[in-house]
Amino acid sequence: MKKKRKNDFIQLAVLVLLGLSVILSIILPQVTRQPKEPQILSVSILIRDTDSSLWTNTRLGMDQAADELGAELRFLTLTTPDDAAEQGELLRREMENGADAAVIVPADPDAIASVLSSSAEVCPIVSMESPVEGASGTIFADPVQLGTELAHALLADWTSGRVLLLDSGGGVNHSITARLEAARSVLEDAGVPVAERACRSAGLSTGLRSLLAETGSQWVMAFDAPATLRAAEGKELEQLSVPLYGVGSPVEIITRLEQGTISAVATWSDYAAGYLAVEHAVSAARGKDRATAPLSFSILRGEDIYEPNNQKMLFPVAS
Repeated sequence: MKKKRKNDFIQLAVLVLLGLSVILSIILPQVTRQPKEPQILSVSILIRDTDSSLWTNTRLGMDQAADELGAELRFLTLTTPDDAAEQGELLRREMENGADAAVIVPADPDAIASVLSSSAEVCPIVSMESPVEGASGTIFADPVQLGTELAHALLADWTSGRVLLLDSGGGVNHSITARLEAARSVLEDAGVPVAERACRSAGLSTGLRSLLAETGSQWVMAFDAPATLRAAEGKELEQLSVPLYGVGSPVEIITRLEQGTISAVATWSDYAAGYLAVEHAVSAARGKDRATAPLSFSILRGEDIYEPNNQKMLFPVAS
C-alpha cells in the first residue's frame, strides 16, 4: 500500500514537472523576445549665443528626435556671445556630470577640440555649423558651396560698387571663414571690388553705417544667422538702402526677406538640422555609428518664400 502511494506521488510529481516545462516553453520565448526599454539618455545642447531665440525651429526638431529616441535635452547658453572659454568650461562640466552625449554649436572649434583631448570624462559630441576634431559627426551645409552660390545671387543683381564682406567668425569659426573666402573668390573673379571687415554680430545693429562709410561699400554680405539679422536691424534702424545678402532660416530673417530688407539668403531646414543632430548624438551614445552628409540648402528671395516646398522647409509646424 505504501509502495503504491509512493508511486502515485512520483507520477504526480512527474506530471507537474512536465506541465511546468510546457508552460515555460511557451512563456520564456515570448519574454526573451520582448524588446527592452531603451535607457533614457541625457543630451546637453550648447549654442554659441546668449539666447536661443534664433533656434526655435532647430529646437523643435531636437525635441521631436528626443521624444522619439528616448532622450532628455538640456539647453545651455552663454553669458557673452561667442565666448569660447565659457563654452569650453560648460562642455567640460556637462561631461564630468555624466552627460551621455552633447550637441554643440562651437564658438571656437579648436577650443572645443582641446577640451575633448584633455578631459578625463568624454562623451560623444556632435557639432553643428563647424566641424570639430574628435567629434562624432557634423551637421552643416557645405560652406564653400554656400559661399559660392550666395555670391552668384549677388552677382545676378550687381551693377557697380564695392561689396562689404562681414567676417563675424572671429577668425576661429571655420565655416564662416570658408563661406566668406568662397564668396570673395567668386566676386573678385567677376571683377567686383570687395572690402572685408571683422565684426561682432551684436555690434552691427548700430555699427553698420560706419562700416559702410569706412569702406565706401554699397553692398553687404553676412555669413551666419546672427550677423545677417543684426545687419538687417542696422539697415532698418539707420534707414539704409544697401542690398543685404546673408545666411539663415529663423523667422526673424525670413520676415525681413519678405519685407525686402534682405535681398537673398542661403537657407536650409533648421528643423531637420536639429533632428539630425540629436539623432546622431543618441546613436553615438548607444554605440551605433551613423554617417552624416552635408545639409542641402537653397538660395531664397522674398518671392520664393511661399512656394510649397519652401513653406515646408521654413515653417515646419504649419506643414
